[in-house]
Amino acid sequence: MKILRILPLTALGLSTFVLPVAHAGDKSAPGDIVVVASGAGSFNTLVAAVKAAGLVETLQGDGPFTVFAPTDDAFAKLPSGTVENLLKPENKAQLVAILTYHVVPGKVMASDVKTMKAKTVNGKELSILVADGKVTVDKANVVKTDVAAKNGVIHVIDAVILPN
Repeated sequence: MKILRILPLTALGLSTFVLPVAHAGDKSAPGDIVVVASGAGSFNTLVAAVKAAGLVETLQGDGPFTVFAPTDDAFAKLPSGTVENLLKPENKAQLVAILTYHVVPGKVMASDVKTMKAKTVNGKELSILVADGKVTVDKANVVKTDVAAKNGVIHVIDAVILPN
């Protein structure tokens, strides 16, 4: 009897990870940036922030975009109360500025990255440093690269980067 209860839950759990990243016509095609991030399971705070900032439609657009995506653990490193404060409607402009600082126009794969300044969607430049086989973006470590989306690519970082 327990097996019968577990199987539907297992199927539901698997569909949570498979369906969000599948395009309706092609089960192997990744979804857009928001769908891929939502389905990954480690970007819950980022996705909530994107929604609060009203950037979902933008990041579901044609792009292409390169997103330096902080994990939930990266957001947890911020001082206590920071995320909750940023998610308040009265702080939407500040949240938009921070989130768009994590996005570079175009699709930049890991193999194309070099030490440089890159102009972000919010108009400010961030510093990308390649040294000793590691990549940092404004001192945040890139911990995973080339997460494909139909409208760009996600590179996972271990800290939230803030514009000057």
